[in-house]
Amino acid sequence: MLKAFFSEQSAFEAGCDEAGRGCLAGDVYAAAVVFPKDYANDALNDSKQLTDKRRKALRTVIERDAIAWAVGVVAAAEIDEINILNASILAMHRALDKVCEQLKGMGEELDFIIVDGNRFKPYNGVTHTAIVKGDGKYLSIAAASILAKTYRDDYMDAMAAEYPYYDWHSNKGYPTKKHRQGIVEHGLSPIHRKSFNQLGAEEPMLPFAEE
Repeated sequence: MLKAFFSEQSAFEAGCDEAGRGCLAGDVYAAAVVFPKDYANDALNDSKQLTDKRRKALRTVIERDAIAWAVGVVAAAEIDEINILNASILAMHRALDKVCEQLKGMGEELDFIIVDGNRFKPYNGVTHTAIVKGDGKYLSIAAASILAKTYRDDYMDAMAAEYPYYDWHSNKGYPTKKHRQGIVEHGLSPIHRKSFNQLGAEEPMLPFAEE
């Protein structure tokens, strides 16, 4: 089973993860989740290791069991302005804003943040650590990965109905052959990321904008 928390000293530790970073189209989503310190759930895992049906079932469990949870979104136009790495972190910060408001309503404060991956920007002075493959190590990050993934999938399904040329029901905006063929035949939709190389090789890591 995944670990319940990283920091022994923290009372309210949030796990964060994002979804949609490698897509050619659509917003990037992130989530933040705070579980009780003694929380246990052996069904939680990295969202990529779960079926769509299992992810959706676990979303209900996460939202029921979490002390606080939230989803943050950064639109495709914002991604083009600040690059996808900064947008992913901004989406996490937006999710954390909501979580902090929830905790404040309980008379509590967030005191630690754990993030999947290896890059993050400081958030309101709260101590944080980035953990490579953290979504397969810590319950709160795994839960965040599930929320971010399922809410983004719901959004891309809605966009697929509005823009039916790109096979988004299947690829969720990732660079598949059908997606790129749709771009060739119909051009870019309003939610495509204009700064991405839509028809070429995979995008390289964009530069990280330091504070």
